[in-house]
Formats: sequence, structure tokens, C-alpha cells
Amino acid sequence: MADNKEIIPPHYDLDAKWDACLDLTVRRFVYSSFAGAFGGLLFFRSPQTRWASIAFGAGVGIGSAYTECSRLFDGPPTKLSLTKGSEAPTQGKFPRSSAII
Repeated sequence: MADNKEIIPPHYDLDAKWDACLDLTVRRFVYSSFAGAFGGLLFFRSPQTRWASIAFGAGVGIGSAYTECSRLFDGPPTKLSLTKGSEAPTQGKFPRSSAII
């Protein structure tokens, strides 16, 4: 018998993308919260600053997961073309080759 199941290209498989993003978000949230808790225990004495370091770590984790997931859904960001030193405009009116006498 022929297999009638269609194969979805990875570019259009939204279920796999959502699963990967959810997994990435949970992992980065938990790991960065633990890093914030460890840093808070190591560096701070008051409970308020320890909780603040945990919240900061959680925010960093969620922010990095959001960036990675937006890159996963939208594709890689377009690269900006930066002018190099040789392509920078000259200050004189004449091109360099005609300015040399």
C-alpha cells in the first residue's frame, strides 16, 4: 500500500516550531532563574535584592527565548550592509584617481 501521509516541510511545520519555542522558553526561564537565585545568594543579603536578582534572571531568560523564537518563526534577520573604510565617500570633489598628478 502507498503511504498517503503528506510530509510537511520543516519550514511550514508550525507544531514543531511551537514545541521547540515552548521547550526553549521553559528551559531558559528555569535556568536563568536558578542563576539569578545563586547570584542573589552569593552577592546579596536582603530578601528584596535576592528576589530582584531572581526576577532579573527570569526576565533575561524570557527575553532571550523570545528573541530566539522570533528568529525561528520569521527566519534569520536580514543583514545590514555597513560601509567599509574603502567605500566611504571622499571629501574632495574629484575621484582619487584623477586627483593624483
